[in-house]
Formats: sequence, structure tokens, C-alpha cells
Amino acid sequence: MGTFQILLFALIAIKIKANAPGAHTFPEIVFARHGKIAHITYLFNGLATNMLVGACLVLGGSQVVEALTGMNVYGACFLIPLVVAAYVIAGGLRSTFIADYLHTVVLFIAIMVFGFLMYATSDLVGSISRFYDMLQDASKAMPIGSNTDGSYLAFRSVDGLVFGIDLFAAGFSTVWLDQAYWQRAIASKPETSVRAYILGGVAWYGIPFGFATAMGLGCAALTSNPRFPTYPNPLSTQENGAGLSSPATAITLLGQGGAVLMLVLLFMAVTSSTSAELIAVSSLLTFDVYKTYIKPDSTSAGLVQISHYGIILYALVLAGFCCILNAVGLDLTWLLTILAIMVGGASIPVGLILLWKRMSTVAAVGAPWIGLVCGLIAWFVTTWKRSGAITVATSGDTTNAVAGNITSWGVGFLMSIVLTLAFPAKYSSTDPKHIERSNKIQGISTHQAAEVSPVGDLSEKSVSPADDEKKAGPAAENQPPSAPAPETHVPTGNEIVDFLEAKQMEPMDPVAVKKSERLAVGANIVFGAVAIILVPFTLFGTGYIYSRSFFTGWVVMSFIWVWTSMCICVIYPVVESTGALRMVSRGLWKDTMALFGGKKNRAGQASNEA
Repeated sequence: MGTFQILLFALIAIKIKANAPGAHTFPEIVFARHGKIAHITYLFNGLATNMLVGACLVLGGSQVVEALTGMNVYGACFLIPLVVAAYVIAGGLRSTFIADYLHTVVLFIAIMVFGFLMYATSDLVGSISRFYDMLQDASKAMPIGSNTDGSYLAFRSVDGLVFGIDLFAAGFSTVWLDQAYWQRAIASKPETSVRAYILGGVAWYGIPFGFATAMGLGCAALTSNPRFPTYPNPLSTQENGAGLSSPATAITLLGQGGAVLMLVLLFMAVTSSTSAELIAVSSLLTFDVYKTYIKPDSTSAGLVQISHYGIILYALVLAGFCCILNAVGLDLTWLLTILAIMVGGASIPVGLILLWKRMSTVAAVGAPWIGLVCGLIAWFVTTWKRSGAITVATSGDTTNAVAGNITSWGVGFLMSIVLTLAFPAKYSSTDPKHIERSNKIQGISTHQAAEVSPVGDLSEKSVSPADDEKKAGPAAENQPPSAPAPETHVPTGNEIVDFLEAKQMEPMDPVAVKKSERLAVGANIVFGAVAIILVPFTLFGTGYIYSRSFFTGWVVMSFIWVWTSMCICVIYPVVESTGALRMVSRGLWKDTMALFGGKKNRAGQASNEA
């Protein structure tokens, strides 16, 4: 239920590239279209989302680190974000791309090791048929009340369906309101951004499908084994909530080596995702707080410095926040369960701002707050009526939380439409600063795009202010003659890099927009029909308990999907970047030869002088 939102984000990526290629953050786009109040609204929701997502990563990671190593959980809460902050500050967004790739390679190696152990080589399981028998025994020993006949081999799970609805609502928040997704769409090339999100959604699906099949069901199957960490007892509700089922399976399969491998996998996954959150929050603080409200005329160097401060500030605040959550007994599952209550009301409206031309300013401002209030009321009332008291345990109950999640998400969606129809007026401004911002959001002008020269002629081209004023339209007429042209990207000092970044910020070609929209819509229809409706609800509705052959097919399909994900995330980027890698390798080789050639020449010269 978290994949669909990534695929849908491909449509938003198209709109960003078509209408706002020069933006840095999504609140900037909101400011240009709906003004200051709307900007503050979505800035708040964006920061809140990043804080909650970061807390899921760091809190869940620190609790698993504590369980595997015995490290103090509060120390782990500070260690994870601060380690990531160090390399993010050193390398910026580019370093996160490189780190993401390297971490993903290690992550898939670990997943493959656990998969082969479970299905082929382990002396405890070693085959799919043996796995099936162990799950049948587990179903008799510790049945699940909400499943068909209490079986682990049935897809009908009422608790699973309720949690899936919670995740469906949370998924829109963790994707559509997470600046990290917008940032990657902004940084990517127009012709590849849509394909990237479609492939990313397909790749993401394989991780929970394949890894949970091996390690989640593996935990149930291995609970009765004497090597299981809590034998003869199963994991407690709190241990499951902290995400300890996979580590327990890893320790049972490999002993101390399994704990180390799981720790490596966890560190790769958590640090990779946390780095994206650090960059995202620093961008929001830099462009939407500092540059917008504190120092609008700040230089590029000043913005870079502020972004570094933002990374450090967020890392420290996130660590402290996770310590507080741990102290009061909250865990990863609780955060995921209630996440959409807090920010779900803004998740659909922020998408509609780009996807629906009629979206009005009143709707953009009012829908998120109305959704939040209604969601909180529904959550508290349902918890009080069903459980008799509002506590950490009762508020984190999936059924209690689903009322608040769906209310917050659904009311935000509904109010976007109702308020737009009732109050269709849109924000407009003649303030020169706002016009400059609007121009900036629209990216470089058509004239600038036409004047972009070949790499070798970068220094020979110039833009005539008169021509630019002529082609900029009415907005430029209101701008004071002395106002500088909006800076669409931070110059690096490297002519080739600056040229490529300028090209990247050109508005997407209208023909390419239509083609990409058809591709994105088609992918979402197929995925939604098959993976969200047809397969799950057929299995759920029939209450079918898997036969041995069906379970074998299920496991094989999950493992094939993991391989597909690995090919998309590890192999395809190398194939796609063959040209760039060849160019870099050639440059490194020439530099090396020149270095050795220089030494040789100097040695020869010294010999001649002697």
C-alpha cells in the first residue's frame, strides 16, 4: 500500500518539470501559486512529515541496534543522524546519491543471503516445502485470530487489512509531503524523471514482498526452534512493534553472524533514507525559511552555509525527538500507524495544487487544517469509545487509528474539492518580489533556453535584457528595471556542470509531457487494478489457505521480484550511465598518464641538467 503513491508521484514529477523546473522545494511552488498563508501551511506539514519519517527511521533503527548490540538506545538515537549528517555536509545532494547507490548494493546482497538461506541452504529450513510444513505447525501452535482458521498461510487477515488502510493513508503523506521525493524529481532530468518513479515504485514493491515473505514468515516458522532468541516464547507485541522479527530470524539462521549481517543491512537502509531526510529538511529551512522570511537577498555561498546549519539542527532535533518517543514507550509501528492523522490532511491537496488547475487558494489553505482537526477528533473519540481510555497502547491500536487516518486523509481530499467549488478565487500578487519568485518557479525563460550554447561556447553567449523583458510578458513589465534576473540554480564555477544544470531546468517539452502523462497514467491503472484490487481482494475475499504448490509459486514470485528490484536499483543505473562512466574513466586515465608523464619528463630534465 506504499507503492501506489510512488507511482502516482510520477504524475507530479511531470508537472514539476513542465511548470516549475526552477523550484527548489514544493512550498516554493505553493507560495508562487497561493501566497504566504498557503506557503506556511505546507511548510509546516512538510517539516512535520520529515520529522515523523525521520523518527520512524532513527527510532526503529536505534531500537534494533540496542537489541542486536546492547548499545544504549539513546546513544544510538544520536549516533545514526549525526553520522549521516557528517557525510551529507561534506558532499551535499550528490554525496547522498552516491551513498544511496552503494548502500543499496550492500542492502541487496544481505537480502539475497537471507533469501537463499531460508529457501535453499539453511539446515533449519533449506527448502520451500519444509518452510510450508513449518508454517502449518506454527498455525496450530500459535494461531492468528483474525486470519482464516488462524493460519499463517491465508491472505485473509482482518488486522492486516486494517493496517494496510493505515499505511495507504500514511503512504500519501510519506511520499507526497516528503521534500526528499520532490527534491529528486527537481534534480532529475526531464526525460528520465517519470521513468525513474515508475521503476522506483516497481523496485520498492519487491522489498516488503520478498523480504517479509522470507524473514517475517520465517520468524513465525522458526519460533519453535531452540536457537530462536526468545525460545520457547514468541516475540512479544512490543518486540514486534519495535521491528525485531527480522533480527530474530537472522540470529536463528546464522547466530552471531546473522546479527552482524542484519545490523549492516539495517545501517545501510536507515542511513540511506536518513540522508535524504537531512537534505530535504535543510532545503526547506534554507529556501522556505531563511531565504523567504529572513534574508531574501542572500548569496549562493550564504545559502550553502545555512543549509549546513540546517542539517546539523535537524540531526540534533531529530535525535532528541526520538529519545523522547523512546522514553514514553512509542515505537516504529505506533508512528507508522498514526502518521496520516497528523499530516494526511495536506497530502492530497499538495498534489492537487499541481495536478488540478482549478484548485483555489481557500481550498489550498483550508483543506489541510480541516482534515487535521477532523482526524484528531475521530481518532480520540474512536479510541475512547472502543477502548475506554486514551493511552499509548489504545491510541496505537490499528483499528482506533484507522478512523483518524482515513478521516484526516479523506476530509483533506474532500475539502479540496468542496472549497474550490465554493470559493474558486485564486491568489494573485503584483508585488515585484513575488513576481520574481513566480518567474523563478517557472524556470528559465524560452529566450534563455534558446540562448543556451554548446559547451565549448559558454563564454561567448549573452542575454539581452531588452529581449528578455520583451519575451517575459506582463509579469516582467511590473518588475523594476533594476531587479536582477531570478537565479535558477546555484553556480558551481564549473562551466560544463553549470551548462548541464541550466539545461536540466528548462521547461519540459509539451509533446514529451503528454507522452509521459500517458505512460504514468497507464502504469498506475495497471498496477492499481492488479496489485491493489485483483490479486489481494481475490485472495482476501475467498479466504483461500495456500496449498503447497500455490505457496511455492508465491515464494518464487517474491524472490523473482527481489531480483527484479536488484536489477533496477543496482544494474540498470550502471547501464544507463555507461556514457558518463566512460567519459569519467577516460578523464581519470588521461590525468593519470599526464601525472606519470610529468614525473618522467621532470626526471629526464633533471638527468639532462646533471
